[in-house]
Amino acid sequence: MTEDVRNILLGVIAAGISAALGWLARTYLWKRKLRRRQAFFGLPDNSESLLVVNRDAGGPELTVKRHDVFALLELSAIIKDCGAHAQVVAHDTAQQGFGERTEFCVGGPASNRRMAAHMHSLLPGVRVNTDPEPGPDRGAFQIGSERYRLEPGITEYVLLARLTAGQGQGSRPVFLFCGQLPVTNQAATRYLARHHERLARKHGGNAFALLLKVVNSQAYGPDVVELVGDVTRAAQAPAPAATPRTSSHRAK
Repeated sequence: MTEDVRNILLGVIAAGISAALGWLARTYLWKRKLRRRQAFFGLPDNSESLLVVNRDAGGPELTVKRHDVFALLELSAIIKDCGAHAQVVAHDTAQQGFGERTEFCVGGPASNRRMAAHMHSLLPGVRVNTDPEPGPDRGAFQIGSERYRLEPGITEYVLLARLTAGQGQGSRPVFLFCGQLPVTNQAATRYLARHHERLARKHGGNAFALLLKVVNSQAYGPDVVELVGDVTRAAQAPAPAATPRTSSHRAK
């Protein structure tokens, strides 16, 4: 074997080793990222999850509004990326506890009984005006001492929460997407899909409740979303007994 051939062989071997090490490093980083995502969503490989949707008030059949369908598609992509499976159920047929399977609950308490039950049990500091009669506070959120009014197409709010029942480390979370309008539900699911890594770093496996504001949805749809703030403490605290002051929050 000549010196040139030996150098070529050594170069090929070195290149092969480098490629193998690079592949192993990328695979390790990808798996670590996947495990973190699965831990945050409570979705290990081949696990089952629930997509709980509201029922359109227009009839007895399971009719989901267009923006809520888009919200389900956003969530389905998250579930698929985690290597898990999803079952879609109507809010009035999901008669079971939670903690065994990750749950994604979409829709406000006026049209989603499951959402109303979760908020009553886990977020007692949040009140949603479900009065069907027209008025300035229709659909308004009251969190602690603050009230957030709905201005359709201009300023709309949605609560994004990750909650657990405190049943131990193996308990699966429930994610709530409680919006004033269907477009806000889609905005919250999109926000979660885009920012779940940052939320996982900040909150880990702990519960949180974030209030988001959807700005000018009549022009931008669900794409322009602002974080109003972390309202976890106020949302989990008992609701104040006295009627709090009213403050209308508007987009600037």
